[in-house]
Amino acid sequence: MTAFLPRLYSKGFVPIESWSGGEKQEDGSITLPYPNYNSVVEEFFRCAGRECWLDYGYKPEQASQMLRDENLIKTASLPQLKTMLTFCLRGERFSDGHCGKMIEQGYIRRLLERLNEIKSEQVK
Repeated sequence: MTAFLPRLYSKGFVPIESWSGGEKQEDGSITLPYPNYNSVVEEFFRCAGRECWLDYGYKPEQASQMLRDENLIKTASLPQLKTMLTFCLRGERFSDGHCGKMIEQGYIRRLLERLNEIKSEQVK
């Protein structure tokens, strides 16, 4: 997971390359817009969606609050990181572009930096 850190936060990296949809159809209906993610973002969230990273019992409201607390992230345990990663991943189901915002707003960066710290602590 931590190998994605330099890839997701390289200079000039854009998580959402474009948006599709939002067009009026012949029947008068309008399609909903959706993001076209950079392949690195898709790869990262496929990895984050593996069973070993998911918290099936997470509570979205609690996870969102945890994610906004930078001090909590700095000391987060592995289970807490999994809870927050699950929120970052599953939020896309309810809000198109959510995954991109999680990257753009630095949430994923902070989670991966903390994961790096945990890895370093285990090596000692």
